[in-house]
Amino acid sequence: MTFDARPLTEPVDPKAVRAFAAEMRARSTSSTSASKVIVIVVAAFIGLVFAMILIPTVALLLAGVSRGGTPFLLLPVLVIAAIVIGGGLLFWFSFRSGRVARYRISRFAAANNMTYEDGIKNPPLPGMIFGVGHSRQSERLVRGHSPRFVEFGNYQYTTGSGKNSTTHKWGYVAVKLDVPLPNIVLDALGNNALFGTNLPASFQKEQRLALEGDFDQYFTLYCPAGYEQDALYLFTPDIMARFIDNAAQLDVEIVDDWMFLYTRREASTLDPNTWAWLFGTVGALITKFDQWARWRDDRLLAEQGRSYTQAQTAATSAPSPGPAHAPATPSLPFAAPAGMLTPPPGVAQQGRRLKRSGRWVWIVIVAVFAISWFWIRTLS
Repeated sequence: MTFDARPLTEPVDPKAVRAFAAEMRARSTSSTSASKVIVIVVAAFIGLVFAMILIPTVALLLAGVSRGGTPFLLLPVLVIAAIVIGGGLLFWFSFRSGRVARYRISRFAAANNMTYEDGIKNPPLPGMIFGVGHSRQSERLVRGHSPRFVEFGNYQYTTGSGKNSTTHKWGYVAVKLDVPLPNIVLDALGNNALFGTNLPASFQKEQRLALEGDFDQYFTLYCPAGYEQDALYLFTPDIMARFIDNAAQLDVEIVDDWMFLYTRREASTLDPNTWAWLFGTVGALITKFDQWARWRDDRLLAEQGRSYTQAQTAATSAPSPGPAHAPATPSLPFAAPAGMLTPPPGVAQQGRRLKRSGRWVWIVIVAVFAISWFWIRTLS
């Protein structure tokens, strides 16, 4: 993967930025455009209301001062005017800086033989963070297509509603794999919160697998029950070393034919050091994916055998066709595959998703602690 960070920091041409913004508006969906129009209309209405109130008030006070009134009457008006003007300027500079940032990142993508997408609603990715909450949005997507598909992006979703709503923000890297693999999660210990994992899901402890060496000092590995040997095949000592050296601060999820790297800060950013870190991490890991492409799930043969047996049973137990001239129930046009050395790519049903556990235990502990503290304070 090439790396040229100059577009992130070099001066930009204002005309090119405006042309880029117009192109992004033209490529945006109708729903996104409608929401932006609503924001602009509301902002214009608020500005018009302030102007209708502020301008006549200032004119009346100036007239009063010219007739001998006290100039201190102007002070509240000037304060309000300063707040309104300052807020407007702050909004404008924030909007402009965001537009320039998107332009810089798009130029960075082009300089590194990648493509740029401004945003996608409800991205169709199977990772754990993409199926939580509502108002899901991926932004500032930088995509590479060789030697395999890689997507760098920022993602956010909202839980709750009204005053109790919370917006959760993530940075992520999505890497396309060659074959589907068991659902495996590496929970990085270096970025955990006070009460444990910072991931939006927790998993049953019976699925936790201890690996050799000092890997457990950096990650907690979860794999589906019965897939322990498969996890050991995938995470050989050399691959574990690469995760420790390059991804110790990133949570990792393998699901279907994707690998996700999660971080609570922006992944698509103007910081060259962040890009160098993520590029180096992806580059170090993808060189080992050829070994993962050879993995096969032997359980698929058993599933296919059961499906074939059920189909044969249904065919032979079908009711009689009735009249003699009616055609007989046809037999299956093929036989069960015999002597297959390896199953086809795929994962058996029991390995496709980890079993999750609720976080009610921590909620109960916190509630008991709060009630106990309240009664101690009350009695004392």
